Amino acid sequence: MSLDEATIRRIATLARIEVPQAELEATAAKLSGILNWIEQLNEVNTDNVAPMSGGTVSGGTDLTLPWRTDVVTDGDQQEMVLANAPEAHAGFFAVPKVVE
Repeated sequence: MSLDEATIRRIATLARIEVPQAELEATAAKLSGILNWIEQLNEVNTDNVAPMSGGTVSGGTDLTLPWRTDVVTDGDQQEMVLANAPEAHAGFFAVPKVVE
């Protein structure tokens, strides 16, 4: 599918983006290439491919994600973390008051 500059201007208006006059021809070529690629995808035979709603089923077999062990690995480092703070008070980050 080939897009002309008028169509690109219309698409840009609908998308609320600014496409400078000097870039209309290049943008038309890029979008035409994308639409041609989509047309190629439409030619792929997917008759024997089961529809999927997510990546959890493959070939009729449920895939389960492995659970990781719930272990604290980075605790008790308050001093190290607060060393990066611009200001700390009583073991916490001190931030300026923003609400009156």
